[in-house]
Amino acid sequence: QVQLVESGGGLVQPGGSLRLSCAASGSIFPINAMGWYRQVPGKQRELVATITGGGTTNYADSVKGRFTISRDNAKNTVYLQMNSLKPEDTAVYYCNLNWDLLPQRYNYWGQGTQVTVSS
Repeated sequence: QVQLVESGGGLVQPGGSLRLSCAASGSIFPINAMGWYRQVPGKQRELVATITGGGTTNYADSVKGRFTISRDNAKNTVYLQMNSLKPEDTAVYYCNLNWDLLPQRYNYWGQGTQVTVSS
């Protein structure tokens, strides 16, 4: 069983910063990818950023230059530093952990943490 526990969400003014954390525990395959997705009511969940165990990152165009994803492999923890936040960044942010152990893909989600950007 794998568990993902997120923290760090909250209310912030436009232009402000927040740092999200997600700690994974359980039976985790050592070669994996972690990431952050977000969702607003009535819309599909969308990718924010991902990072492999080797440190390769990928970002949505809307957050490039403002958000930074990082991870601590020893702690199985992924972080999302969010700067220059905009009202359109308001969403529930979900942590993701996944790996392929063919023929099966293992995919896990956190419970979500609310980020609200408003004055």
